[in-house]
Amino acid sequence: MSDFFEGIAPIPFEGPESENPLAFRFYQPDRLVLGKRMEDQLRLSIAYWHSFAWEGGDPFGGRTFERPWFGGGMEAARLKAEIAFEMFDLLGAPFFAFHDRDIAPEGQSLAESNRNVREIADYFARRMETSATRLLWGTANLFSNRRFMSGAATNPDPEVFAYAAAQVKCALDVTHQLGGANYVLWGGREGYETLLNTDMGRELDQLGRFLSKVVDYKHRIGFPGTILIEPKPQEPTKHQYDYDVATVYGFLRRFGLEKEVKVNIEVGHAVLAGHSFEHEIATAVALGIFGSVDANRNDYQSGWDTDQFPNNVPELAVAIHQILKGGGFVTGGFNFDSKLRRQSLDPEDLIAAHVGGMDVCARALLAAAAIIEDGGLDQALADRYAGWETPEARNMLVEADLAAIAAWVDHDNIDPQPRSGKQEKLENLVNRFV
Repeated sequence: MSDFFEGIAPIPFEGPESENPLAFRFYQPDRLVLGKRMEDQLRLSIAYWHSFAWEGGDPFGGRTFERPWFGGGMEAARLKAEIAFEMFDLLGAPFFAFHDRDIAPEGQSLAESNRNVREIADYFARRMETSATRLLWGTANLFSNRRFMSGAATNPDPEVFAYAAAQVKCALDVTHQLGGANYVLWGGREGYETLLNTDMGRELDQLGRFLSKVVDYKHRIGFPGTILIEPKPQEPTKHQYDYDVATVYGFLRRFGLEKEVKVNIEVGHAVLAGHSFEHEIATAVALGIFGSVDANRNDYQSGWDTDQFPNNVPELAVAIHQILKGGGFVTGGFNFDSKLRRQSLDPEDLIAAHVGGMDVCARALLAAAAIIEDGGLDQALADRYAGWETPEARNMLVEADLAAIAAWVDHDNIDPQPRSGKQEKLENLVNRFV
């Protein structure tokens, strides 16, 4: 044991009246919610990159955090891994997630980098034997190194494509070794800055072939998890090829991968795309590609991804309602892709942030479940679309052509009148629970 979290005990549940900042008020792993344990409904995960690799910088200033593992080689990586699992155990976190470059330093060659990653993965495997924390997903960082400044799979240089493929192979191997439930592809620089030097058709074809090769390799090694794409607009590349859920779905359909790949949806990315979080979830559910989510929030006044810890129960409750109505998580979960503010320097801040985030998710889950159990929202939705349950209406979508539909309108003298959508009434209904 290190002394990084010295004086901090495992986080207890103390109930809604507790004033202890290091205690859960709503998160109870074993509490049954809609017939499942709360832990199994939420599948909460800690992000290795923000919690242990981020240094507290911003566009106008560098590192503000001082961590004992910063700036070192493999010895520092091993210390970081030990402290990470200490935090997982203090929080009782069910899952964690990582990029390959979060967990181990990059070497002088890809072979050395991969050895470093595998060494830390072996440490994870040993530590997971005595910890309750499992791996939600792994991924490869194909955006930080300058070799990826023009993309990875979409790069004009075929050697960069090859390097990225080899890096993904190692990351997927490690994720499989650790029993990961998913593997994520985040195309941080899969896009373009200007069309003056971009062949978009070629780049999209390259990206499709790259993803197909990842899926093929998944099946070759017997990885049972889900391959996920994380949509993100604009940042860091001006024009991203994975802009939002609908864009990703169109891409998957083009390459015949819509049955193989799902999406990992982040709150902040949805906001940057001009959508709400619940819209992106509902779109993914409707299209059959919902997989997992990154839990955070965005500053609505900023034009970039601020990755703040979730603290808005009403907003999150309507999103979780969409997840529950869509059948809930299968391999996915709520990953805290969230980082401390750069002035939150203390180890205790890191614990408190996750305690708060876990409680917000739990409270939002309870509210969403209460909405479902009440049944009023479901009934209002059923009432609004009840007309489509008649034989004539169903026939319009199956057999009737335009001429037959027109004849029906003439014969029955159909003259529909507008009906209220009752939005305010339904908003009031939701507010009873949040």
